[in-house]
Amino acid sequence: MNAVISGDIVSSTALNEVELQSLRQNIMQLISQLTDNLPDTSGDISFYGHLIKGDYLECYIKEPKDSLRVALLFKTLVKMMVFEKSSDKALEKKRLLFKKYGIRLVIGIGTMRTVDTQQGILDGEAIYLSGRKIDDQRSSNKEKVVIKSTLFFETNEYRLKEQGSVLVDLLDVLLNNATARQCHVLHYKLSGFSELEIAQKLGINQAAVNQHSTSVGWNAIEHTLKYYEQLEF
Repeated sequence: MNAVISGDIVSSTALNEVELQSLRQNIMQLISQLTDNLPDTSGDISFYGHLIKGDYLECYIKEPKDSLRVALLFKTLVKMMVFEKSSDKALEKKRLLFKKYGIRLVIGIGTMRTVDTQQGILDGEAIYLSGRKIDDQRSSNKEKVVIKSTLFFETNEYRLKEQGSVLVDLLDVLLNNATARQCHVLHYKLSGFSELEIAQKLGINQAAVNQHSTSVGWNAIEHTLKYYEQLEF
């Protein structure tokens, strides 16, 4: 089995063109980093990602065990971005949704028939599962924005779906309540940087990094990731 992540940015229309372009650039940079960090070692494609229409994300991941970490990297990347407040109250309400939720993500686990990086074509069970779920979320929120969850786990394997869904539900609560700075720290931790290295990158002391890490529940997140990576996919 393989994994596909489908995602769409929450309230992307509340961002101006400069902000949206900055967000797109950051996402494309992460896609490039993941392509380098999950290299092709067996003749097969290990990772592929692209943006569609600027606010819809699709990623193929050969090894399902890597999919949750990848999803959290995208979630924290989007949520760590900080934009100025708007004087338009209706617009600011939408921007607050972006600030809290950032991006919806669905991890689909299943077989894949086609992974064509040249044509940008992904086809198979995994992307059908993730794409259908993300479309359901978008259509159900079309008339009135009501967001209950932003991380989902889909597979046709019943026991695996039970296990994966519990894990992403718990992480969803932690991430949606995290501040932009906490997400910044989390993003670097998920990327494998030490607290000292993160402190240097953010221009703060190591104690502050540790405080943000503790407040957002990094130990629980790390344990959940390790458990997920040992699931029988």
